[in-house]
This record gives sequence, structure tokens and C-alpha cells, in this order.
Amino acid sequence: MSSALTDLFPHPIVQAPMAGGVSVPRLAAAVSDAGGLGFLAAGYKTADGMYQEIKQLRGLTGCPFGVNLFMPQPEYADPAAVEVYAHQLAGEATWYDTELGDRDSGRDDGYDAKLAVLLDNPVPVASFHFGVPSSDALESLRRAGTFTLVTATTPEEALAVQYAGADAVIAQGVEAGGHQGTHRDLPEQDNSGLGLLSLVAQIRETVTIPVVAAGGIMRGGQIAAVLAAGASAAQLGTAFLATHESGAHDVHKQALTNPLYVRTELTRAFSGRPARGLVNRFLREHGPYAPAAYPEVHHLTAPLRKAAAKAGDAQGMALWAGQGHRMARELPAGQLVEILAAELKAARTALSDKGGLR
Repeated sequence: MSSALTDLFPHPIVQAPMAGGVSVPRLAAAVSDAGGLGFLAAGYKTADGMYQEIKQLRGLTGCPFGVNLFMPQPEYADPAAVEVYAHQLAGEATWYDTELGDRDSGRDDGYDAKLAVLLDNPVPVASFHFGVPSSDALESLRRAGTFTLVTATTPEEALAVQYAGADAVIAQGVEAGGHQGTHRDLPEQDNSGLGLLSLVAQIRETVTIPVVAAGGIMRGGQIAAVLAAGASAAQLGTAFLATHESGAHDVHKQALTNPLYVRTELTRAFSGRPARGLVNRFLREHGPYAPAAYPEVHHLTAPLRKAAAKAGDAQGMALWAGQGHRMARELPAGQLVEILAAELKAARTALSDKGGLR
């Protein structure tokens, strides 16, 4: 198996790119400086906004880092269903004294412009969510010296990633916080996702490219488990959400370990695509009725989420979190990488020592 990815950073620890202002340059720099792989999230940003963050990150660290892009989405939403959901959200707009967003604000997330920036100003690593880039795009990035990863949630999707020519696949288990990176959004497959260890094992037997495991990982022992299952590295999102350098709202950080939030759920309530978050009032009231309509629903609810965050109202925010959220540690990101690396070493020592297997 190629070591081109893991040769870039000493510890097999990747900080997940969390869109919406969480994966800021200072977080990515702290992770990379500590020996992991820090990531910027270009989702929901303009191409210039992404470029400016890359410049800022390069000023903070000389270590390798990654940038994540969202793939453009096909038009399959039912306009009537979106209209019905907009009517349902009218009360939320009144409550937060704002207006619903423009559902037709665009569906490609500026993909072409962002890809052009990455080709003109190559970064060490680029990853993709919600689909697979063209073979030409992946080959162009490779020629530019960029290592490419693409998210997959099934062995079939992983095979498509390999066929397209990506350097590695991110196996995202159903435990993961935030959006599931399914290549096609099929409502009939809601809540049918695979758990991470099962997914890694199946993908490992399906493709020959390296696998990065993502979903619910919060401790070094879990990293050891996915490495033993065949992954080359582990990607952690929620674990870094609560760190000092994270750009997440303080209310969001505090909610991760607040006893009020006892579980997570996959929901379409905030974006129209399945995403795992802490169960709050908004999710309970609107999740059962949200249509499969991304990014239309994302655009609709954006002002509501912004107003709720401004008011410090966790019950109206999208509190993305993985299933391991109660294990979050409020630490500097660099220190968290060091602790995870130490836990990983201890777990590997225990596994190699017969006395540690009881």
C-alpha cells in the first residue's frame, strides 16, 4: 500500500474539514504543527475566501495541510416539497426575527473556481465530499503535486473513487458527525449506513488504494482499532470541534458535553441532506418533515441558524456532532494530537503484548 499520504505527517491523525467556520487556519496549523494533518474546509466559502485562508494557513505553518471541496449537486429536489417546508419554517423566521434564505442561491458551491485555485496554487492534499471528481480533475491535481482523497460511505462508492483515479479513499462510517458524504442522496437509504469498522473492512477488501477511517473516533485506542482493521490513518472531526483553536461557536462546543444533549441523530432538517447532529428542538420539530433537497434547504435555513447562533440559542442551531461527542476534550489542538498519539502508542503496545489481551 502506498505510503505517500502518511509520509506527509508523523502521526496517522487527520483533522476533518468541518465547514461552516469550524476548520479555520489556526486549527489546521496547530494540528499540522503537532504532527497530524490539518485541513481547511472550503465548503460554503467563495473561491477567493478559500484562497485567502490558504494564504493565512501558509503563514502559520510550513507543514503539509489539506483543503476540502464540496462536489456540485444534481438537480433532483421537488420544488413543491421545498415550498411546503418553507411554509413550515415560517414560524421559525418570525421567532428569530429574520427571513428565510433564497433557496435558489446556487448548487455548485463555486466548485470550478475553487478547483482552478488549487491547480494554480497547489496544496499538499485535497479531499472531496458529496461525490467523485472527474478523472481529468484528479489527474491534473496529481500533476500539480497534490495528493487526493474522496469520501465514500459504501464499498461501491469506494470502488468508484478508485476507478476515478483518487490516491486514497475516506471511509466515512454512519457514526460521523456532520454530513454523510454519500455520492447520491437517496431518501430510501436513510439510516442504512454502515458502522465504521465494518465499512473499513469491506472497503479494504474492495479497493487497493489507502483508506482513511472517519466516524465517531475520539480516542487513540479507536485509532489503533481502525489501523488494525486496515486503515492507513484516522480522520477526527468532533474530537477537534471542542479545541481552543476551533472556530465553532462557544454554545456548540459546550453542547457537546452538556447532559441536556444525550444523543445524536441523522437529519435533513437543516440542509436537506442527511447529517448527524445533537438532538435539539429544531431537529425534533422539523426533521421528520424535511425533504431531500440539498442545497435548497441549506439556503433556506441559513439565516435561521445564523440568528439562533447570534442569540446563543442552541435549540435552533445545527449542532453537528458524531456519536462520540460526550468524549470531547476542551484542549489546545496541538495538545490533543499529542495525547491521541500517546494513546495510540499505548493501545498498540497493549495489543502486541499478550499480557495486555485479557
